[in-house]
Amino acid sequence: MTKLSVNLNKVATLRNTRTLGIPSIIHAAKLCLRAGADGITVHPRPDQRHIRTSDVTELATFLKNWPTVEFNIEGNPFHGYMELVEQVRPAQCTLVPDSPDAFTSDHGWDVIAEEERLHHIIATLKGYGCRVSLFMDPIPKQIERAVEIGADRIELYTEPYAAAFAEGNGEIAVSPYAAAAQLAATLGLGVNAGHDLNRENLPLFLSAVPNVLEVSIGHALIADALELGLPETVRQYLELTKGH
Repeated sequence: MTKLSVNLNKVATLRNTRTLGIPSIIHAAKLCLRAGADGITVHPRPDQRHIRTSDVTELATFLKNWPTVEFNIEGNPFHGYMELVEQVRPAQCTLVPDSPDAFTSDHGWDVIAEEERLHHIIATLKGYGCRVSLFMDPIPKQIERAVEIGADRIELYTEPYAAAFAEGNGEIAVSPYAAAAQLAATLGLGVNAGHDLNRENLPLFLSAVPNVLEVSIGHALIADALELGLPETVRQYLELTKGH
């Protein structure tokens, strides 16, 4: 069964356009969890343009009342990430190779090039009691190296699939992801997925790609919530994930 982790970055983006503190990140998290979401994801960046350090610590405190819910913190471990994670100790750390000024995450790790640095980072995070997932493109040689440096999971970067799906080429584009997930399973790596997944392209992805443990969805889910409301949107995404 695939779990749904709701990314709250876009709620914070809206809040940060004013100084009123609304919409509330904590209230949004509460609505998602009451609707059945399995986890909460945030991706704080150094410029704090959406999720802020204070949001992360407040969410960590709030989630202590939801012991079965996983807190997933995404970020580049080389840009102010490690200190925050050491303080919060989330269930999962998803390491993403984006630069501090990146508009959004747009590629997976070159594990081969970053092997030495990542190996140390992963060992440190595991010492904090965190599960470690690496944001990855569906490239076999990179995935093979991910397990060698101690990663527990990979998160498949799905924007290329989503773009191809929108152009009517989803069946072809999903094939490398299916192969990557199969390889990961043989290596003992768990598989997550995320980036531009939505209600339209998620069913094909989950039916074609085996053993997806978790999808992290934010932008599309929050956009859908403008029409459907946040609890109903979460419920509709859960209907898509729970059969896989």
